[in-house]
Amino acid sequence: MTTRDTEPTTDRSAAVIAHGQATSQVSELSVRAWWDQTVTLTGRQVLVFVRDVPTLLQSLIIPALSMLMFKVVLGDAIGSATGQNSAYGTVPLVILVGAMFGSIASATRLNLERSTGLLGRLYVLPINRAADVSSRVASDLIRIFVVTLILLAAGHLIGFRFTQGVGPAIGLVVVALAYGAAFGMLTLALAVNAKPGAPIVPYLGLVSSLLMFFNSGFSPLSAYPTWLQPVVANQPMTPAIEVMRSLAAGGPLTSNLIKVVIWTAVILALSIYPALRGYRKAATDR
Repeated sequence: MTTRDTEPTTDRSAAVIAHGQATSQVSELSVRAWWDQTVTLTGRQVLVFVRDVPTLLQSLIIPALSMLMFKVVLGDAIGSATGQNSAYGTVPLVILVGAMFGSIASATRLNLERSTGLLGRLYVLPINRAADVSSRVASDLIRIFVVTLILLAAGHLIGFRFTQGVGPAIGLVVVALAYGAAFGMLTLALAVNAKPGAPIVPYLGLVSSLLMFFNSGFSPLSAYPTWLQPVVANQPMTPAIEVMRSLAAGGPLTSNLIKVVIWTAVILALSIYPALRGYRKAATDR
């Protein structure tokens, strides 16, 4: 994505927001202003993402190819060890991985907008200070929702099925959105608080890769060394994968669901304030 791709979209969004603010005379601190401006800026974020063809293809194609690779390379071994089609672990794994790497791309785009001064231009407009932050989270949720549906359709080709009904199927998507929202807020907080040019992407990519290869979707928990099993069982991805597996194919749900709720709440609690404070600093730095 280039500056040329981003600036016209931002200018149009800023003009719409400023015009709406002037005509309606709604206080920028009001909930209505926050909502209206979040919707407008979310549209801008989605438009920028769609126009960024390399990132768009990476978000859609690479997860689907990874799913097929895991199935071809590891499918029989995992199926023999668990007695269950490996797709019930692979599909949730790839959905969560797609959410994480998409959030890293969003953090990269934010740093670009920071370096070109676009954040500063938005910040001086009479708009709600939280609107741009919430719009970035909302656009991430839209991306995760669409990618999740595409990956579920691709997973159907390798044997993934919903056997528990419509409600659990919706619950599976909600778990993916919750996980993506928490990770997205974390990457946003890191992006706005890091110095310009800091190697955020390599570090986040390393953490995401470690999480990707040490969870119960990649390999059964019993296949890991005994000393490592507690770590694998309680890292953020494993309970989310197990909840999604149970929602699709049946099985124990409560303990892993509690872990998902705790991880989501903790990550959001640790990220929201630093994200808001860091955004203000990033937008006003010269």
